[in-house]
Amino acid sequence: MELISIGKFAKMVGVTPTTLRRMHKCGDLIPYHMTKGGTRYYSYDQLKEFSNAPKKEKLVVGYCRVSTAAQKNDLQTQIANVKSYMYARGYKFEIISDIGSGINYNNKGLKELVSKINNHEISKVVILYKDRLVRFGFELMNYICEINGVELEIIDNSEHSKEQELTDDLIQIITVFANRLYGQRSKKTKRLIDEVKKNVSGSENSADTDG
Repeated sequence: MELISIGKFAKMVGVTPTTLRRMHKCGDLIPYHMTKGGTRYYSYDQLKEFSNAPKKEKLVVGYCRVSTAAQKNDLQTQIANVKSYMYARGYKFEIISDIGSGINYNNKGLKELVSKINNHEISKVVILYKDRLVRFGFELMNYICEINGVELEIIDNSEHSKEQELTDDLIQIITVFANRLYGQRSKKTKRLIDEVKKNVSGSENSADTDG
């Protein structure tokens, strides 16, 4: 009997090999054959059964984020705007939100979103502004959505970063690189970060005076 490798089977049914491994672990789809080395193979009968099985309806996910806890009111406003947009379009949706920097890829909500995209659980991601998803690496996130057949929908394409938010992200970036260069406890690290904060504060005060 001709069998299908896990990679080929995944492409034929429209899921990832990771999803198939998870289904095997949960007992939802047991491979027809598994080698001693742990390589999974599937039969054409399983392919037919999988293809004919009723598909779970995919959700639309609205993702919202602010940088700090002090912006909780902004987060609620953002969520309300995204919900209104999706209600108006008749989407069946859920909201995932984060309070964390746009350069922190360990944000709980962002990791949940990426996991859902990778597992083909959603059809579309809706965000209010481009920078609400991530500060840097938006093109990579867009590509992750693209290869998983997920549409990324941006409500407003205008720039919307607040100056304080950009400042906080800049300081975080410098802190990360300073820690790598000089070590977290180094006096050089502390001096560099203090100098950046001082210069940023001076620039803000100057802008206020000019205004």
